[in-house]
Amino acid sequence: MSPSSKPSWQLPTGVTRGSLDYIESAAIADGYDEDLAFGSDFQFDEQVVANFIPDTGLVADLGCGTARALMPLVRRGNQGLAVDLSEEMLRVVAEKSQQEGLDIQCLQANLVELEAIADQSVDHAICMFSTLGMIKGAANRKQFLDHVHRMLKPGGKFVVHVHNFWFNFFEPNGAYWITSHLVKSQFTRGMERGDKYYRYRGIPNFFLHVFSRGEFAKSLRASNFHIARLVPLRTDRQAELSQPWLFGNWRASGWIALCEKQA
Repeated sequence: MSPSSKPSWQLPTGVTRGSLDYIESAAIADGYDEDLAFGSDFQFDEQVVANFIPDTGLVADLGCGTARALMPLVRRGNQGLAVDLSEEMLRVVAEKSQQEGLDIQCLQANLVELEAIADQSVDHAICMFSTLGMIKGAANRKQFLDHVHRMLKPGGKFVVHVHNFWFNFFEPNGAYWITSHLVKSQFTRGMERGDKYYRYRGIPNFFLHVFSRGEFAKSLRASNFHIARLVPLRTDRQAELSQPWLFGNWRASGWIALCEKQA
């Protein structure tokens, strides 16, 4: 049964119909790395992750896609656990890791339902490229973050990226979109401030939740993470935002949170 024909109650928890179309697409998985031009646009993300995550121990890449954030860590000495709901993405991960002889295990799982990963069995974790925002519903996002905290060993590091709600102001018709969205989110059942639907890589009604800085930090603290730092990102995401004290909560395209599970 295709995602478009499934009744809503059969969709995975926290996954919208459009997102499931994206997740189950073999074409998207096969063209993922090439389309995103990894190696130029995401060098800064890779550097931030590498500087914060120790170079030993098991790293879980949660919502890994083709594991483009995990593979550099495994190449330098970490072990990898690639977790994604997409069987197609994990197929690409397995092919790439076999070609390079990398120590990466794959697990197909919904990020909201990670019971298969045991308590305190993972040294460190990453959730990059706004994957957290692909989970619909604040309660579902909290359940995911609670799972991450549970699976990490004491002292474990967690790196997670999101996009900035207020950065929409700088898009064409951004002021109008923000104003209308704030009104709609107050009166539309099942809609939260920051919920967006748009066409992405040919998939209509792709879902993404975008965060304010305060919402992002509050979400992490609610799952008992200690936030070492929130790194504000420049528009092109290739460097940290300069002069973040100058309306940085609006100007940042998003944030990378550097977190720890305290011992």
